[in-house]
Amino acid sequence: MMLHAAATPRSCLIVEDLPASREMLRRVAEAAFPGIITCAAASLREALAALGGAQSGFDLALIDLGLPDGSGLALLHRIAEAHAATLPVVATIYDGDAHLFEAIAAGARGYLLKQEEPALLVEYLRRIERGEPPLSPAIAHRILAHFRSRGPGRRDEAGLTPREAETLALLARGLTVAEAAAQMGLKPQTVASYVKVIYQKLDVDTRAEATREAIRRGLA
Repeated sequence: MMLHAAATPRSCLIVEDLPASREMLRRVAEAAFPGIITCAAASLREALAALGGAQSGFDLALIDLGLPDGSGLALLHRIAEAHAATLPVVATIYDGDAHLFEAIAAGARGYLLKQEEPALLVEYLRRIERGEPPLSPAIAHRILAHFRSRGPGRRDEAGLTPREAETLALLARGLTVAEAAAQMGLKPQTVASYVKVIYQKLDVDTRAEATREAIRRGLA
């Protein structure tokens, strides 16, 4: 996970449909960053409207994955595509691999479990000021387990070329094909062809699976 330069967030979008959890996250954000301005959204539609209506954008977004009118993944994609200054952090009860790696693929730069004590969540969020990813320990251990599971000598076992490995790393950071192409100085069609080859070499079918492999190979 890559973070923006270390800074103290001054504004935060909280996307959570349950009132009690929404209020808890507001208190956590305000305790982590005194003086922060918060804006709450109870649905994907409200969150997208808030993003579009915020003139100066949000420094931070705390996003639940399970929303009544869609998935928080859609919001993560939107932030990655059009709100690069916003640091998106998932705040959820889901701790499984599927949710974790799908969120990373969609652009999440942190992953917190809401069931943890609020005081701990405050401490995890404060890591942002040091340029560190806010991760619940269970999530950090899960990511480390993927590094360990690849074992020695497995980094190049899929036979990825340097360009393919670079493409995979950018996709794992949440970039779209067009954004990856711009960063690599290539045409989108060229990068799209890399993606197809990467999927074949890694024997995966989804971006989430590709992201998981990128992390296991130390590329993300």
